[in-house]
Order: sequence, then structure tokens, then C-alpha cells
Amino acid sequence: MKYTSYFFYTKKRLDRQQIKEEWILQVIENPIRTEVQLDGRIRKWTKIKEVDKFLRVILLEDGETIHTAFFDRNFKE
Repeated sequence: MKYTSYFFYTKKRLDRQQIKEEWILQVIENPIRTEVQLDGRIRKWTKIKEVDKFLRVILLEDGETIHTAFFDRNFKE
């Protein structure tokens, strides 16, 4: 997987350190929702059963490079 430098910067936050790479891959491969932002970045969500939370992953326009990943408290199915 490819990552931006911003991803590594935000990965240091305590609330994001528990996010596993396998969960990020799960979101990318099996999203329950996908949206394209106005700037071309791609948002994907899925529920991570182990923690009972929705994980949002934002990819760059290439659809491969991970920009950020975080638990989205406001997501509604």
C-alpha cells in the first residue's frame, strides 16, 4: 500500500494508533459507501466489527494512495 506523508504524521495521534493496516485494506476492498470529494479524493467507509466503529479511509485521486484513516463518529448507515 502507498501512503502520503500526511498519513504518517496523523498516524502518531493516540486515537489513530490502534487502526490496523488490515482494517484499512478491508475498507478499501469492501466499502459500504464510497464518495468522491470535489478535489477528486475518494472517501470509503466500512464498519470494523472488532471495535464496533466505522472507519473512513481517504484515498488520493489515483485510488491507491492512502491519505488518511480515522474512526468516523458521525457516519450513519
